[in-house]
Amino acid sequence: MTPQQISLVQQSFAQVRPIADTAAALFYNRLFMLDPTIRPLFKGDLNKQGQMLMSMIGSAVAGLTNLPKLAPIVRQLGVRHVPYGVTDDHYATVGAALLWTLEQGLGEDYTPEVSEAWTAAYRILSETMKAGAAEAVPA
Repeated sequence: MTPQQISLVQQSFAQVRPIADTAAALFYNRLFMLDPTIRPLFKGDLNKQGQMLMSMIGSAVAGLTNLPKLAPIVRQLGVRHVPYGVTDDHYATVGAALLWTLEQGLGEDYTPEVSEAWTAAYRILSETMKAGAAEAVPA
């Protein structure tokens, strides 16, 4: 990611933060619409899950300026998702739901540049999570 892309992700997430609860609800509704088979992976309270999701995204977004420090944390997040039944295929669906949610939340501020920056950020984060998950699963 370029410094400009990191800045765009951080600035746009700052715009979403005030509507975090709404954004989380939009995200999960879209996620389950895109792939209903994912819904059973979520056993707990979706409101609490949404708060954790937005917090985790916020931490990841803040950490984009120091990827070497962020990467081990994100890898461990991938490891923690293995017992829940998360597979590599789920990451594409999650990414699609996230980008759609950002588009809804940002409206006209969701420019092609912002979309490209978030796509790059999600690619880095999801690939790092998948690498962590792969290490957790015995061959």
